[in-house]
This record gives sequence, structure tokens and C-alpha cells, in this order.
Amino acid sequence: MSGEVIAKNYQITQLAEVEPTPCACGEARRAFINDKNSVASMHIVDIKQDSELHFHKKMTELYYVLEGKGHIELDGEVHSLSPGTAILIKPGCLHRAVGPSLKILNVPVPKFDPEDEYHA
Repeated sequence: MSGEVIAKNYQITQLAEVEPTPCACGEARRAFINDKNSVASMHIVDIKQDSELHFHKKMTELYYVLEGKGHIELDGEVHSLSPGTAILIKPGCLHRAVGPSLKILNVPVPKFDPEDEYHA
């Protein structure tokens, strides 16, 4: 299977085939962002060393560390990250993940909206 499958009641995306998009944390491959009825989106994010502190007013984010080690800053507190770590980031939480070889699964709820990203 390749590319994207869009059916009435489901979608399938091969994230490895999605072009990366620059984001506050590095580069993201995003799925399910173009469906107006989608309640969430799913991203694979390659975290960069100098990611930007930011927050969201509406969006909750779920992070799951897939590869690498690093740390995350959450409202000024620093926490270590390694594979298998799961994080829930609520609206208003100032955050950034840092790690030169860190890869995460990010699930924004509601789906990612670039208008809901505010930089510190």
C-alpha cells in the first residue's frame, strides 16, 4: 500500500511518504489534518536541538517518544525523555521538547491548527 486512502468512514496515511513540514519543535509529518470532520491529527515529529517554546489555547497534545533521548520543558520544569515515555500537554502549558535525535508521535486534540500556536 502506498500514499493515502480516504474512504467514507476511515483514512489511512503512510507517514513515511508525507513531506515533512517545519514546526516549532523541528519537522513534522502530519496525517488527518485536511479532513474538516477529524477530531484529531497524528504527527511523527523529528525534534531539533533548538526547538521553540510555545503553547496552545485550545489544543491538548499527546506525545509518545519513539526514538532517542532528550528532555521536555513543561511550564519551566525539565523532564527526561526516552523511548516509551508518554506525555499529556494541556492547553496553556508552555512547552518544548529538545533532543538532537529525538522522534515522537504527537496526537493533537482537536486536530492541529497552526492558528492555535503561540510563541513565548
